[in-house]
Amino acid sequence: MDAIGGLVVVAIFAFLVLGLVALAKGARTVKQYEKGLITRLGKYHGMAPSGLTFIVPFVDDIVRVDMREQVITVPPQKLITKDNVTVEVDAVVYYKVIDPVKSQYEVQDFGYACTTLAQTNLRNLIGDRTLDETLVARDMINTNLREVLDEATNGWGVKVTRVEVQKIEPPRDITDAMSRQMKAEREKRAAVLEAEGIKQSQILQAEGKKQSEILKAEGDAQARITRANAEAEAIKLVSNAAETYFKERAEMMRRLEVLNNTLAQNTKYIVPSNSSLVNILGLDGAMQSMPKPLSDAPAPTASGPAGRSL
Repeated sequence: MDAIGGLVVVAIFAFLVLGLVALAKGARTVKQYEKGLITRLGKYHGMAPSGLTFIVPFVDDIVRVDMREQVITVPPQKLITKDNVTVEVDAVVYYKVIDPVKSQYEVQDFGYACTTLAQTNLRNLIGDRTLDETLVARDMINTNLREVLDEATNGWGVKVTRVEVQKIEPPRDITDAMSRQMKAEREKRAAVLEAEGIKQSQILQAEGKKQSEILKAEGDAQARITRANAEAEAIKLVSNAAETYFKERAEMMRRLEVLNNTLAQNTKYIVPSNSSLVNILGLDGAMQSMPKPLSDAPAPTASGPAGRSL
């Protein structure tokens, strides 16, 4: 009886220990960024949520799938461009699992498969372009490679979000030749810019000289017009003054000439003492100094030159 009781105690203890081990074996935790795939006897059974999950011990198993965006580095490889130049190219691929079941059961090693696929498509994309096109079409290569990888990995439950070609490195001699070409191109552009600057400077100087000559000619023309207007105004003033102040004397000179011509013919004329001709001949003073004639005496006469009577 004591032996049977001891066996019972041992059995109960063993059952409790087995239960604790089974409980510990069946308790699993799934992190926030993971998805748990439960397999029962090797077959997919269901998906476990994040947190603490209990599975059937020794029957079920759980596979955790990381749902975060991940990156794969494509190792450098030597590729040949369309113009037969060997370049070394590497890249990085960013991807994210969108279907954990497909990513676990549709592809054996996604990292290796994606790397191999990226290298193959890089070889095709670089081989279709020359070296110059390859160097300037980096963005186009990234886009084309991403589209190809995304289409190929769609059946694997993976989304390729971005592809970046890190470096495209030609051989050293090609690099040196490109450096010399770039230096020559920069020197050419500098010479062109310097020549353009000199040209623009000369054009501006010529335009300035032209404007200066135009302004100088306009100033000279304006000065001549001003001087001509001043001279015309002066002539006009002189003419008006002459007409105003010398017209009467000119008429008197004309009368004197007529009188001189008349006296030259030995003709006697009686000139009244109040006549303007007396003033012209300067006889007004002589007339005043002469005695007044008698009422019955004849009127005095004026004598011209050479004893001629007027």
